[in-house]
Amino acid sequence: MLEHGGRLRAAARQYEIPLTDWIDLSTGINPNGYPVPILDPACWQRLPEEEDGLEAAAAAYYGNPRLLALPGSQAAIQILPALFPPVAVACLTPIYEEHPQAWARAGHKVRRLQPLSRALSAATPNILLCNPNNPTASTLPRSAVLDAAAQLQRRGGWLIVDEAFGDADPDNCLAPLAGSEQAPNLIVLRSLGKFFGLAGARVGFIFGAAEKLDRLREALGPWSLSGPARAVARHALADSAWQIQARFALAGAAQRLATLLAPLGEVSSTALFSTVATAKVVELFEHFACHAILTRCFDTHGLLRIGLPANEAEWQRLTQAVNIKPSFNTEN
Repeated sequence: MLEHGGRLRAAARQYEIPLTDWIDLSTGINPNGYPVPILDPACWQRLPEEEDGLEAAAAAYYGNPRLLALPGSQAAIQILPALFPPVAVACLTPIYEEHPQAWARAGHKVRRLQPLSRALSAATPNILLCNPNNPTASTLPRSAVLDAAAQLQRRGGWLIVDEAFGDADPDNCLAPLAGSEQAPNLIVLRSLGKFFGLAGARVGFIFGAAEKLDRLREALGPWSLSGPARAVARHALADSAWQIQARFALAGAAQRLATLLAPLGEVSSTALFSTVATAKVVELFEHFACHAILTRCFDTHGLLRIGLPANEAEWQRLTQAVNIKPSFNTEN
């Protein structure tokens, strides 16, 4: 099983620093996520029902009724490859590693390619990408991704796009078009874990052709989402005032983070994390860990992903760690 960010207890043990002293910047989750309201106690006592308004709220928020609610987008990542006959799939790398692992496990030939133009010219039937990308923080324009879907459609292929970090810039997202007449071969994954900061609720959505969604629904079985998770997600998706405020706050925080990290290497940013490219990535990870700041190290790619601090005290901790001259040169 792959390791991911958020393993704070393991870091506390390894570095022998008390758990309460740590700042976790390893996940890219909004540290000031949606404020969970008091829930109707009935959602704990009754089996979940799809007629509770969640699907309607999701269709309105994402602009697409061709959807299926999931116990986190990870569920689709695990099951979706089995819905396709084994063929070659191009994964734009670096990428969230659960994707290529799941496709390889399902018997597909995984090709790790970059950039998108090369993946298209390789004539692989299917292409998978994250937009914005995790972990590089690079973003493809909506028009380029939509054009890729059109090219693949002409040769009978599919485009799978993971938009887990897309909520901060909805105008660049393709979820509204997935499974439409314009893009019938487009499948899009979304998650409430990042922008909404509801990772623990394990709520995600997949958008696309009815045939794929129906098969995925059968594979998941009944009651795949808990009643409380459905209730929280419904509130979050319908709260447009909070969403507007969150996008504004994240834009300022993202700029602050990118500026702060600039001395450490080449920085790329999304609204929820920045990624530093440096030849000294392991040393930089250790430097922050020794100051009880957990980041995410992608040593094979020379990348360090750093999420947003939750408050001013955490910002000052991170600033101090950046300004303490490391015992190594962070330049490439």
